[in-house]
Amino acid sequence: MNVMTVLYRVNALLAFLTVATFATFAHAIDIQEVKSKAGIEALLVEDYTLPIIAVSFAFEGGVTQDPDGKEGTVRLLSALLDEGAGDLDSSAFRAKLEELGISIGFSAGGDRFSGSLRTIRDDREVAFDMLRLALSEPRFDEDAIERMRDAIRNSIIRAKADPSAIAGIKLRETIFLDHPYARPSQGNEASIDAITREDIVAMHRNIFSSGTVKVGVVGAISVDELSSLLDKTFGGLPKEANLRTIPLVEPQLGVVESIDMAVPNASISLVFKGLSRDDPDFFAAHLMNHILGGGTFSSRLYTEVREKRGLAYGVSSSIVTRGQSNYLIAGTSTRAENKDEALDVLKKEFARMVENGVTQDELDKAKKYVAGAYAISNLDTSGKIARVLVALQTENLGIDYIDNRIEQIDAVTLDDVNRMARELLSVEPTIVTLGPATQ
Repeated sequence: MNVMTVLYRVNALLAFLTVATFATFAHAIDIQEVKSKAGIEALLVEDYTLPIIAVSFAFEGGVTQDPDGKEGTVRLLSALLDEGAGDLDSSAFRAKLEELGISIGFSAGGDRFSGSLRTIRDDREVAFDMLRLALSEPRFDEDAIERMRDAIRNSIIRAKADPSAIAGIKLRETIFLDHPYARPSQGNEASIDAITREDIVAMHRNIFSSGTVKVGVVGAISVDELSSLLDKTFGGLPKEANLRTIPLVEPQLGVVESIDMAVPNASISLVFKGLSRDDPDFFAAHLMNHILGGGTFSSRLYTEVREKRGLAYGVSSSIVTRGQSNYLIAGTSTRAENKDEALDVLKKEFARMVENGVTQDELDKAKKYVAGAYAISNLDTSGKIARVLVALQTENLGIDYIDNRIEQIDAVTLDDVNRMARELLSVEPTIVTLGPATQ
């Protein structure tokens, strides 16, 4: 037996053991509901295997809350929260985090403002207090504002020459028109320069609320300990947020946009109808999309575009669920001279899915993969599990979702999947391409 064969078998065994471990762990997760004295709610998975605590949290209100003409405000806010708080300026704040090995991060999404904390158990009190300072007493020093503003401005400038960024902006503008979802999260050069410190302070006051925060915690901490720390960390925030209402929006379909750009590789995006995460047919649509182009090497799009024709290195489709809109998107990047052929193949595969549906064998394989891959993708680290705990709350999936998920997948029938293919894909999609104009 040669060395390569041995290595192959060892790697295969490790992969098997990893999958088995994750599958066992997924079923062993004991999620506890925690409600502090101040009424702050969280989901907790106690785990004392390591003396580590991972926290994830999310507030209602993301970049869609940006004022008109000052797009990028929430993004700038997210960059400033760890740039000094309380009596600690930026250098002192970061030095204290580094000294104790505490990790704190923030990110501005479209519908929510998220954050995370990671610490060892012995430092939990000071770690949660550092998070409290960042959330409740950020300094917003002028030098930090200008430093972060410059960083975001430079990113905006770089994006002007990035074909992927250009195509993404055009796609959002095409399907969302004048809705807040159409706006770039970083804003533009004019809007980022227009933001004042007062705008940042006001946005901080509007978004951060003890009444809208959702918290997920995994690690070496008890219910009572967490309950106390929740009040200390989030209890000083306003009870209510001050958010503007973001309207529902249906993506514009049937539009064709071509960006003429002299690049060696062209990009192609197609947008179809979608459905919300709480739709009873979500898993039927999810399985249909997995078979079509859900990111695996066995998907129909991958087989037809890459394996049979060699038109691209990758191609995929996904169902996007947002707070106020949903859609299915597919895309690929191919050499400029192959753009028309690749687009034609994509369109034919969508039409074939509508006309012929999927087979029982395809559905059975998809169920096995989707059921098993969830643990590997979402439950293999404490940080990921903490994010899942937040998602269970923000998406109203229920505390028993992880246990019931496989039952929901198994309940999907072939008729369900093929019906969703017809309902979602029997439309003229919006198509956005970027590349040299066809001669």
